[in-house]
Amino acid sequence: PHIGGDLALLWGIAKAVYEMGADDKAFLRDHCRGSEQWRSAVESLSWDEISRKSGVERAEIVEIAQAYAQSKRAVFSWTMGITHHANGVDNVQAIANLAMCRGMVGRPGCGLMPIRGHSNVQGIGSVGVTPKLKDAIFQNLQTKFGVQLPTTPGLDTLACIESAEAGGVKVAICLGGNLYGSNPDATYADSAMGKLRLCVTMNTTLNTGHAHGLAKSFIILPVLARDEEPEPTTQESMFNYVRLSDGGPKRVPGPRSEVEVIAEIGARVCPDASGIDWKAMRRTSTIRHWISQVVPGFDKIDQIDKTKEEFVIDGRVIHQPKFPTSDGRAVMHVHSIPELLGTGAAQLRMMTVRSEGQFNTVVYEEEDLYRNQERRDIILMHPDDLKRLGLKHDQRVDIRSDTGEMKGLLARGYEKMRAGNALTYYPESNVLVSRHADPQSKTPAFKNVIITVTAAVQ
Repeated sequence: PHIGGDLALLWGIAKAVYEMGADDKAFLRDHCRGSEQWRSAVESLSWDEISRKSGVERAEIVEIAQAYAQSKRAVFSWTMGITHHANGVDNVQAIANLAMCRGMVGRPGCGLMPIRGHSNVQGIGSVGVTPKLKDAIFQNLQTKFGVQLPTTPGLDTLACIESAEAGGVKVAICLGGNLYGSNPDATYADSAMGKLRLCVTMNTTLNTGHAHGLAKSFIILPVLARDEEPEPTTQESMFNYVRLSDGGPKRVPGPRSEVEVIAEIGARVCPDASGIDWKAMRRTSTIRHWISQVVPGFDKIDQIDKTKEEFVIDGRVIHQPKFPTSDGRAVMHVHSIPELLGTGAAQLRMMTVRSEGQFNTVVYEEEDLYRNQERRDIILMHPDDLKRLGLKHDQRVDIRSDTGEMKGLLARGYEKMRAGNALTYYPESNVLVSRHADPQSKTPAFKNVIITVTAAVQ
């Protein structure tokens, strides 16, 4: 589909499956909540609306649906191309609807599997690093360990940046990552972080966040990578496995264990914190014990350093149609399909992407083997769009969005890019990405930015 046309395409596949009678009526009746509303929505959708909003013709959608209808088992996987939209949650729910409509969830060989960029994305959420602690984690920390927790509302990443700009948040302690480089609207992020009184970052390598958005006081604490830790740690894979990382020798002298640094800061700042023995908290085995007692499904992590056995988190792999909802039924959703944006004569729909030679915001090499490009200061678009915009291959151009601009990039024709759409590299092009986010997930729309491209002024 066109960028931004995923939801229309997914509903189109559902409509085709329904019209050919390939939906699993018994599964929908017995194991799904909201199936009647889903059927009504499918019936009311017109093929004209689906094709117009997805950019995909009915015949092609039907062909996809036929392949799905003939399948005995199916696993649905998706990446940030689905979630990094203003309607990213709707996209994921529509994928789940597709799985449910044919009973492709709740049995072996079927299911839903989001693909993460790396283990921390999933693992930190599992153990409670969210703006609001899950109720079970909150209660267990207080009742089992006597920790006194605040009840003031937490902030997501964008809310933290906006609060810093407004003078609310004054201190930031960043455990890894690149808060500046990973935020949309890079100009705004630079301004907001520059207003902090203090920012402390713990990192294994330098990144753009150490040169931009610098607080009044800015401290970099070098820490050990996972394979340098003095004690075993754990990681969670995208397949819901928790496994042990043994650690290893330091590469260079100086950096300390992140766990040790956090425990020492805690001991100095909150020496009398209720329920916490900061000396014990320097040991990763102590943290694993706490996780086993606090986080549902993680019982086996307590002894993993002794058993050396990886395990699947309880409740994640579902081989029976019994789901973790109030009534044990899967929940279907109905959506309003957004209009396709960027249809103006001079407009393109742009997505930001990562190259083969980078890890998150850290770029290790200019070459992108995925797309056979030797540099990153480029915008890829279909040759027809170059011609439509009066441009030539490798001509210098200026790119503008409602949020910002980039000057002097090379415009390149790229046959694999569908006409009407374009591609630039993340995080450099974050200056073009607005702070408008999915209201449910709070995820910015890195994958759907409306831009204009003009010849650069010499």
